[in-house]
Amino acid sequence: GRMKRARRAAPGPLPVLGLLLLGALPGLWTVLLLRREAAAQRETDLEPRPPAEPSPGRWGWGLSPEARGEPGGGGQKTFRALLAVPAAGREERGGEGRFAAAGPPPPADVASPVERGIFWSPEVEAQVPPGFAAEEAAAWLSAARAARVASLERGGCGRSSNRLARLSDGSRACVRYGINPEQIQGEALSYHLAGVLGMQERLPPMALALVEARGRQWEPVREELRGSHWAEGAVVSLTRWVDNLTAVVAPAPWGAEAGAGRRLQPLSAGDLGGLPPSQLVELVQWSDLILFDYLTANFDRLVSNLFSLQWDPRVMLRATSNLLRAPDGGLVFMDNEAGLVHGYRLLAMWDPYNEPLLRSVCVFREGTARRVAELHRRRSAAAELRRRYRAREPLWARLGFLSERQAELLQARVDFVHRHIAHCRAQ
Repeated sequence: GRMKRARRAAPGPLPVLGLLLLGALPGLWTVLLLRREAAAQRETDLEPRPPAEPSPGRWGWGLSPEARGEPGGGGQKTFRALLAVPAAGREERGGEGRFAAAGPPPPADVASPVERGIFWSPEVEAQVPPGFAAEEAAAWLSAARAARVASLERGGCGRSSNRLARLSDGSRACVRYGINPEQIQGEALSYHLAGVLGMQERLPPMALALVEARGRQWEPVREELRGSHWAEGAVVSLTRWVDNLTAVVAPAPWGAEAGAGRRLQPLSAGDLGGLPPSQLVELVQWSDLILFDYLTANFDRLVSNLFSLQWDPRVMLRATSNLLRAPDGGLVFMDNEAGLVHGYRLLAMWDPYNEPLLRSVCVFREGTARRVAELHRRRSAAAELRRRYRAREPLWARLGFLSERQAELLQARVDFVHRHIAHCRAQ
């Protein structure tokens, strides 16, 4: 009976999109196998398990057995089976997938990191590094658009077609040249959607530029352009280069947990007692990242790692794609070109991973939830994105905007996130 109630309360699936791509069939076959295993595991997942022995030296967030809903947790939690992953490598990894014990609960006078059950407290949010401040980003973008490209170098910016540019104002930028224009369009639209959602400070400042070998901006690198095989008149993105970034390994419940062949466990208020501030601060940023990647259908970050589990059981212990950490602990959401356009074409393949990932988060930044609620109430997601994009990107018309179908998909995903937040609140 408990499972049936949980299923009824959960957000409904997106409307069926049909067969988008024959090429997605191998991925769909994998998904069917995953779902079958998930269904088979649901009943056993609800049974109490004996407490795990803590084992030191793991990528873990120090959650106690109580936080996992095991004996001693008051029987309040019944974690649903959200995503079954292949069990390969379970024996080899031993107990690495378990949470480490967190020790005694914090004293009653310690402020809770969560308010009203589902929102990060203002005290925790205040500790999140500020990222790229709006005024600073605007100043860089203005300077970058006016600057000349002094030199172009290979390496350091992803694909071999990309370049690291030194600008005449002394700053550096990654110049991304899309294999097709929708990648640059996805990068630009994702950047401005982050602005609509109030999380643009997590993305490096990004502007569009037009490749014109005879134009003033590119004049100093005319020779390098000839050897780059870039098409004259192509639109590229200029993204501010950031120094001293380091790799990020996914925290529990998305990291070692999934890699050990367990299901994704929902991150909720009961899991957070006793965690040090640095871990809470990181989780605040991850809650925004997972929501952002669901809305944009970006499969090229954590979702691609989850997909790779079928042949690489240790993939969750490795760096997360397109996510880096600044020296102050702030996460940087890099390279979002799979979002909104490319990702929307491949929903049938990637949503069986994207949806459970979204459902694995039940604590949110209140500001993010409020913006989602507004976009849901007004049904204005695409309109607000379009307004912001046109106002802030002079070259927007060169790439155009979302199609009507893509605009509808964005609104449907906003509505799905809104229902999920409501479901978390009801829990």
